[in-house]
Amino acid sequence: MQVWPGQAYPLGATYDGAGTNFAVFSEAAHRIELCLLHDDGSETAVELRETDAFVRHAYLPGVMPGQRYGFRVHGPYAPERGLRCNSAKLLLDPYARAISGSVKWGEEVYGYHFGSPERRNDLDSAPHTMSSVVVNPYFDWGDDRRPRTEYHHTVIYEAHVKGLTMRHPALPEELRGTYAALAHPAIIDHLTSLGVTALELMPVHQFVNDHRLVDMGLANYWGYNTIGFFAPHNAYASWGDRGQQVLEFKSAVRALHEAGIEVILDVVYNHTAEGNHLGPTLSFRGIDNPSYYRLTGDRRYYMDTTGTGNSLLMRSPHVLQLIMDSLRYWVTEMHVDGFRFDLAATLARQFHEVDRLSSFFDLVQQDPVVSQVKLIAEPWDVGEGGYQVGNFPPLWTEWNGMYRDTVRDLWRGEPRTLAEFASRLTGSSDLYQDDGRRPLASINFVTCHDGFTMHDLVAYNDKHNHANGEDNRDGESHNRSWNCGAEGDTDDPEIRALRVRQMRNFIATLMLSQGVPMLSHGDEFARTQRGNNNAYCQDNEVSWVPWPQEGEEGHELWDFTRAMVWLRKDHPVFRRRRFFHGRPVEGTHDELSDIAWFTPQGREMTQRDWDSAQAGALSVFLNGNAISEPGPRGERITDDSFLLMVNASAKELEFVVPVNHGRLWQVVVDTAREDAVPEDGPKVGAGERMTLVDRSLVVLQRPV
Repeated sequence: MQVWPGQAYPLGATYDGAGTNFAVFSEAAHRIELCLLHDDGSETAVELRETDAFVRHAYLPGVMPGQRYGFRVHGPYAPERGLRCNSAKLLLDPYARAISGSVKWGEEVYGYHFGSPERRNDLDSAPHTMSSVVVNPYFDWGDDRRPRTEYHHTVIYEAHVKGLTMRHPALPEELRGTYAALAHPAIIDHLTSLGVTALELMPVHQFVNDHRLVDMGLANYWGYNTIGFFAPHNAYASWGDRGQQVLEFKSAVRALHEAGIEVILDVVYNHTAEGNHLGPTLSFRGIDNPSYYRLTGDRRYYMDTTGTGNSLLMRSPHVLQLIMDSLRYWVTEMHVDGFRFDLAATLARQFHEVDRLSSFFDLVQQDPVVSQVKLIAEPWDVGEGGYQVGNFPPLWTEWNGMYRDTVRDLWRGEPRTLAEFASRLTGSSDLYQDDGRRPLASINFVTCHDGFTMHDLVAYNDKHNHANGEDNRDGESHNRSWNCGAEGDTDDPEIRALRVRQMRNFIATLMLSQGVPMLSHGDEFARTQRGNNNAYCQDNEVSWVPWPQEGEEGHELWDFTRAMVWLRKDHPVFRRRRFFHGRPVEGTHDELSDIAWFTPQGREMTQRDWDSAQAGALSVFLNGNAISEPGPRGERITDDSFLLMVNASAKELEFVVPVNHGRLWQVVVDTAREDAVPEDGPKVGAGERMTLVDRSLVVLQRPV
């Protein structure tokens, strides 16, 4: 076999049409062997003799796409110094563009012996671990164009590749649960009909099913256990894992773009699947443990701000390079449109504290590729000071956990929530305005993959996670949920009606709030997980989305959700780019304030009204004739005006339509009605009275 010196950049395996360049970083290694793997289980080992800045490299003519390979790293095994090199372990390339196979759990993939953690384990891991794959980078994107949907037009739909598609009756069985299913017209038609503009996919980077879960007959279904930051997860490919997963993912992105739908990836750059000091040796640990991971003073152990056993070392230039190279790869080569960063507070930890000016954010800010896509933070981790909602840099948007909590509290009847609810409804200016951000920095959600579904939020007071095998200890215990009078399933018609009304209240509130709304897959069908609020390990019908047919339970909620999304899309007053002023807006020729708050009696709210312990009701006037921001060509934007009446109390209330804010209004939403979005709702005049049943929301519209 010919071996040429090759190049130190780019890292990973790079095919150029005639052969492949291999490059891997390790400061800890004494030498590294590239192992080409054959289908009969044999290996061809090639020592990487060329070294530049601790990057070992070689070019092998004739090595083609589909070739499986791995690295064997020779170097010190000294856990007390943080060094865990072991040439008996076949290691994944950190830059692998595709990964083949899965881990067959046993002592062979660990660097120590189960009965003696201090003793080095020299069992060969090759027959039991995954392998990297050389990939052909060439793909016919045709005239693919990114939708580049602006945030104020964005509606995000969070979904799991398998969970969304596994039970869809229109999909061929061989496509269900795959990237190809995302490109199927049945899925795309559903998303476009709903009004979705961005599909946020739960992790699709190659991940590992944990040893513990496999032994229990479960799986790491959610996928927050990454081992390959460049490789699409191979189990979601419908026809092979020797690079086919890359082609299939690209094809799905191309199809979604054709429909005007952006693709956002939920990415996990805060830790890897190698776990703590007792975890397996699959890649990073064996290549250069102290360069990739945050270690404690006793360097045998790992600092863990993620709850997973390890945290990546965010002050390491090689970790930062890995993350930035990965992000750019997914944008430039895979054409994705943005990222949601799991436990993003960990990315800000250069040392111990969370630092919003950390190197990672500096690199993102100046990067001409990554800075131009959607960047969404999950602004917390499990470390000290890890709850950082509102504290990310101006380029970023955030999952607004305070929005979720406040909206849940209001509709379940918690006292003293009105003032905070008003802030969340209007874009959370208390969190974002001071740092120069706008309402669109707030990604609003009531439910997501983590926690109760929307159905379960109104059907369970307590978590029911026994199927997870942890005696119901896992998952959040404070869910801010309310079962409406019975735990779980019930035949009581009043409770069932109240639950439907509450789900409509949540969806309506979400779509009428300033900021960017995010729906969780299946909530539009009232999907249930039977009270499991931590279904991370349930790769089965507990987590998979059911698809009700016309007339079946859940379809009415779909109709309502769709109507609310389109109401938002049709009216810019619900998706403003700037915060409300709370006064008449200069230049709009309207004497009325752009927003006004009223008691149910129709008088403007006072501080005493806001502070009332039991207050759970108000009206809010949104002036469509006082939108301060200009249109895309500098034109003045005008819209209809709306009056939102919110009765989150436990009793029927009479509301008075405020005077001086419009003579005639029409009901366009009433969550208490069976036809909750009536085609020709009743009309009411200024000063007239309307009765709202307990826990309901009414929207009145006044034409321009």
